[in-house]
Amino acid sequence: MKLSITQIRCANRLLLLNSLKIILAAIGGIALAEFLHLQHSISAGIVAILTIQPTKKETLETALTRFYAFVVSLILAYVCFQLFGFSISGFLIYFSIYIVLCHVLHWFYAMTINAVLISHFVAYGVMNGQTIMNEVLIFVIGVGIGIIANLHLRKNVDAIENLKEEADTQIVEILNRMSERIVNVDMTDYNAESFIELRKMIRKAKNLAEENYLNQFNKDDRYDIEYILMRDRQCQVLYEMYKNVRKLNSTPETAREISHFLKMMAMKFHRDNDGHEMMKYFREMDVYMKQRPLPVERLEFENRARLFVVMRNIEEFIQIKADFSRKQSEC
Repeated sequence: MKLSITQIRCANRLLLLNSLKIILAAIGGIALAEFLHLQHSISAGIVAILTIQPTKKETLETALTRFYAFVVSLILAYVCFQLFGFSISGFLIYFSIYIVLCHVLHWFYAMTINAVLISHFVAYGVMNGQTIMNEVLIFVIGVGIGIIANLHLRKNVDAIENLKEEADTQIVEILNRMSERIVNVDMTDYNAESFIELRKMIRKAKNLAEENYLNQFNKDDRYDIEYILMRDRQCQVLYEMYKNVRKLNSTPETAREISHFLKMMAMKFHRDNDGHEMMKYFREMDVYMKQRPLPVERLEFENRARLFVVMRNIEEFIQIKADFSRKQSEC
């Protein structure tokens, strides 16, 4: 799926904004540390950079993990420096124990920056209230500015809505082509190319929906994620239908009824359709199909069998949307 000029411009704009955000966060951290006359003020900027993550949730989780690790590293460093002195060997002993702890406790994000902050005590040659406060302030400033830098993140509503619309449009096209292929076995250009495009859209929409979710403080809004998952399940069912439709090599009497139904599904396909009316129409068609005379010839029997499977897929396809709509109405 080729990116449009608008999408490329949006991607470039996002890249520029993220770069500026990181630069300003680093400058802000260093400037504030300098204003407070802290030693090793550059470290505040580095902490700010490392605190910034792609989403609000990841940023907050990373900051919290680093805080716990920082407290532990201060205690561990104090013990090691008192026992082995403020030397390279003392720091290496501290560093070795600390890295093992980080791996055991899964504090991977905290390893580098906390080790850097603790290394400042070797330069101080002492670990007292003043030097400890200096490092604490550097940590707080860096983490605080990193969190503030990500507060602007919001749901990318337009992008997710566009992707949902594109996916729905692609499904309508697939339904229409399937309807044509059922009654036209000589349709030579009937292939799975449209499914490749649909899966790309759904995958992209999944990623964006998850990112939007993680950029909300209200974690109850999972509509976009659930919606995309619902369309993904329908896509899987559609592909099973496609495989059987593609094998049809004749047009049984029942084929025209199914073709007409698929056309109707395509016409009525939209996000606000709860599927209940379509299920009613399907039940009526299902009863009609069961009343048709059994096939006599082998070829018709084989194709009727394939269409029977397609019927069950159609039922599942509609039921997926009906279940989704019912679940949303209960929320």
